[in-house]
Amino acid sequence: MFETIFWGACLRIIQATLQAAPFIFTGLCVVGLLHRMMGQKQTRWLFGSNTVASLFQSWLIGMLLPGCSLGVIPICKQLRRSGIAVGTIFAFALSSPLFDPLSMLYGLTLSKPITIVAFALCSLIVVTISGTIFDRMFPNTEVQSEEPPETPHGIKRLLAVLVVMARESVSSTAGLIFIGLCGTGLLSMLLPAGILQRTMSHANPYSPLLMTAIAIPAYATPMTAMGQLGSMFQHGNSIGAAFILLIFGAGVNLGLLAWMIRNYGWKMSSIWMGLMLLVVVTLSYGIERPLYPKDIEPADHTHAFDSYCCPFVAGASPTGGYLAEIWRRVKLDTQLHEIAGAILLGLLGTFGLFLRWLDRRWIIEEWLNRKAGGTVTLARGAWDIEVPGPVLAVTGLLSIVAFSIVGCFAYYPSPAETLEELKLAETETLTAARTGQKEHALHWLPICEGWIRRLQVGTYLRYGRLSEYHRMKARVVSDKLETLEHLLENGDSPDDIRKHVSELSRACGRLSRAYREEL
Repeated sequence: MFETIFWGACLRIIQATLQAAPFIFTGLCVVGLLHRMMGQKQTRWLFGSNTVASLFQSWLIGMLLPGCSLGVIPICKQLRRSGIAVGTIFAFALSSPLFDPLSMLYGLTLSKPITIVAFALCSLIVVTISGTIFDRMFPNTEVQSEEPPETPHGIKRLLAVLVVMARESVSSTAGLIFIGLCGTGLLSMLLPAGILQRTMSHANPYSPLLMTAIAIPAYATPMTAMGQLGSMFQHGNSIGAAFILLIFGAGVNLGLLAWMIRNYGWKMSSIWMGLMLLVVVTLSYGIERPLYPKDIEPADHTHAFDSYCCPFVAGASPTGGYLAEIWRRVKLDTQLHEIAGAILLGLLGTFGLFLRWLDRRWIIEEWLNRKAGGTVTLARGAWDIEVPGPVLAVTGLLSIVAFSIVGCFAYYPSPAETLEELKLAETETLTAARTGQKEHALHWLPICEGWIRRLQVGTYLRYGRLSEYHRMKARVVSDKLETLEHLLENGDSPDDIRKHVSELSRACGRLSRAYREEL
């Protein structure tokens, strides 16, 4: 029993770390640009402070920049150093992890796109109401700190950005991120495998409250949260619980709360959290009936929340042991951008530790900030232009946004390419199910579901529309995949499974024809 809980928590923390790595690296890039290029004065101009307009500015910037609730921690620290009020800081911290171009496109292809638009507007209402009240109660939360010396133009200024990123990666930020990751481990220790599969019903008035208790310590990237929302809509779960999952599951984590308590104290932090809970829970009950899809038959079973529970069933040790199973799952589930993010973070951390060792002998910032001596003025070329730091910072931030938009086309391939990948995953799934390889089939089932979602988003991205006919074809296959999952988990007879596999194969063929020939 202890082994199941311990190794389950380890797996959840490792998975969350890999999922968060690209967003944490992006957050460190933003910190470097704000600190060395933008400066405190221009950062205050960009985000504003202590006004209703500043809340909207921060919300909008957060919606544009790709991020997660762990990746915003170093940015929140930088905003505080720049003298920005706490209400404005948390307007950014709450909005940045909720939506980015990838997740927004994903959300707009759900059965009711208006729900995602309503969620985005509700998030603005949350930060505006809670931020305004909080800033009125505590009007002087800006912290004054000394502006760092300006780094000369050229390669030194670029290197200074890298130095800031490296130092931040091994600062208290690392500890706060670890606290946030531990929330996922804590949940897996408290929630046995599959215990949430029959919860969050639309008919249960306590569903939003239960989701609040789960979502606050949880960690979810925007894409993960959006996928869970899609599953909740598909199964007819509580819309209010879905909204809370997005706001608190994707927008808050224990590390972010620990940072606030450390810097603003228990009283101020409790008032802020109390305001957030009051506004969010009230909105969740207010939108439950208006946004609930009337054309969905409620299901009594969902796997949307399995990632918050223990991944291992008590008393059923995996074949080959827990370490082998953890390695197998990590190797199969980790995506390329997560591996790249983890490698970049590792390199940054190594450089940061090297700088700490170097500080005993030589402070690199003293050399970076030293201006060239002498009075000789060299002739400048026609293209040798000194670009102001704020201009470079804004260009860098816009480049991050542009890169995430371009990344949409890579993450959501064309329908033809996606169908090829779906065909491979479908073959693995159906062959394994037909031959009784339960674990292999259960591994490939969510991969098939993921490619079906990418198929719809990729189509929407390239054609600007997704007809109800094509949604229906995808929904039929998704429902049959879920039924197959239930048959395998319940240990139904091989004949029933083979019969369902044949039906699923025909449904996949109809899906392929619809997207290849009838767009």
